[in-house]
Amino acid sequence: MKKLILSAIMLLGLAFTAQAQDISKNALGLRLGDNHGFGGEISYQRALSKNNRIEADLGWRNSRNVDAFKLVGLYQWVWNIDQGFNWYAGVGGGIGSWSHDYNQYKDDGTFVFAAGNIGIEYGFKEVPILLSLDARPEIGSGYYDDDNFGFDIGLGIKFQF
Repeated sequence: MKKLILSAIMLLGLAFTAQAQDISKNALGLRLGDNHGFGGEISYQRALSKNNRIEADLGWRNSRNVDAFKLVGLYQWVWNIDQGFNWYAGVGGGIGSWSHDYNQYKDDGTFVFAAGNIGIEYGFKEVPILLSLDARPEIGSGYYDDDNFGFDIGLGIKFQF
C-alpha cells in the first residue's frame, strides 16, 4: 500500500512539473469589469519566468461628477491546464485617487488596497490574442463610496508580443 501511495504522489508531481508552459513575454490590452466603479482598465503583463509574471492595470473614471484613477500591481503564478489554457493566481495591491462634486458637496481623497487574483486564460497559437476571465477581491481604505471591500469579475483581451 505504501508503494502505491508513493507511486501516486510521484506520478502527480511529474504531471505538474512536466507540462509545457507557454506564457507570453509581454501582453497589452483591456480588462473589462465593474472594477469598484472604475469600469475598464488598461492592462499590461510581463513574464518574469516560465510560470511567473507581473500585471499592472490602470483604471480611470471621468464623468460629470467624479474624476478618479486606480493603479493595480499584481504578482501572478501561472499553471498550464492544456495546450493554450492556463489558470493563474496572484497577490498585489494598489493606490488611487478620487474627487467628486454632487450637488455642491465636494470631496476628494486617496485610497490604498490589497488585492488577490484568480483566473483562467486562453492564448491562441494562430494569432497573438490572449482571452481571460478572472476574479479580483480588494480590501482597503479611503474609497470614495466608503465601501472598503470590492469584488470584481473581469474579462480581458490582450495582444501578445
